[in-house]
Amino acid sequence: MAGIDSYMNTYLDRRMKYLIEEWQLATRHDVRDFSARLLGLSEEISRIDAVEKAATDRLSALEDRAKRMEGSG
Repeated sequence: MAGIDSYMNTYLDRRMKYLIEEWQLATRHDVRDFSARLLGLSEEISRIDAVEKAATDRLSALEDRAKRMEGSG
């Protein structure tokens, strides 16, 4: 049984990089700064929401202006 364990350990050591890629596994290196990246994404989403709201407000104002111009012409 020790021979099989040694063979499996050697095989896994040689193939670990490929197994991680093939099975799309995360490594410690991949998730080390996960919390910081998640916080950064949350902040970016907040900024995008603010820009979207400003654009929506501006578009509404332009639509209202266009309606008033159509009504007066």
